[in-house]
Amino acid sequence: MSGKLYLCATPIGNLEDITFRVLRTLREVDLIAAEDTRNSVKLLNHFDIKTPMTSYHEYNKIEKAYTLIEKLREGKNIALITDAGTPGISDPGEELVRMCMESGIEVTSLPGPAACITALTMSGLSTRRFAFEAFLPADRKERKTILEELGSETRTIILYEAPHRLKKTLAELLEALGDRKITLCRELTKKHETVLTERISGLIAYYETEEPKGECVLVIQGKSRKELKDAEREIWMEMNVQEHMTYYEFQGLSRKEAMKRVAKDRGVGKRDIYKELL
Repeated sequence: MSGKLYLCATPIGNLEDITFRVLRTLREVDLIAAEDTRNSVKLLNHFDIKTPMTSYHEYNKIEKAYTLIEKLREGKNIALITDAGTPGISDPGEELVRMCMESGIEVTSLPGPAACITALTMSGLSTRRFAFEAFLPADRKERKTILEELGSETRTIILYEAPHRLKKTLAELLEALGDRKITLCRELTKKHETVLTERISGLIAYYETEEPKGECVLVIQGKSRKELKDAEREIWMEMNVQEHMTYYEFQGLSRKEAMKRVAKDRGVGKRDIYKELL
């Protein structure tokens, strides 16, 4: 029988956040695949875990995945850990999970710390609906596209950012999203944990005199549906009523149906559209 892949969540700062189940699993599996063995050996030594370890990271994620899958097929159980938090969340673990699923190998996840969820719950912003974007793309064109998409996002937005890029990213967010409410969380679960809730412009002003330190999680207020509708209405109002009608009629709508759509878009009654057309 094939072995099983265990996704083991490890602390994002405070070692006391590790679960008993994760500790037991790390001791019982045949092999631990770690994103950075030099970092993870400190965790294993702290809890006196002697299980053999191998590296699995961004630069060997495909080639090494085949090796790990072969070991799993031989019946070995493997635990996957990331530098901090839950494997598969914004790290190469997602690739190994996908390949295991395609190969018919059982995968299970041992829940635990995740920086995005930790920050969201203490942000003071809406938690019912959220969009996790992780790190923005480095490619300028792709980054611009993502920021434009986020501009109309109504869900709470969660981003990760490194300290040396924080100022630039805040400036880009202000331009793309407007001056939204934002919560910045850094050094989560650690001694110097910091939570700052401001407008984006307020954080920009704060970091004019303060030097960004530590990995950051940005939790940003989504655009209200009213703002979204108002923005859409402004676009429609740039057309005259006949142009607006032609837009829908060109799509094959009847004149009656087109009038209903135009009235809704412009926030007026159908009778008003009829009078305007006359």
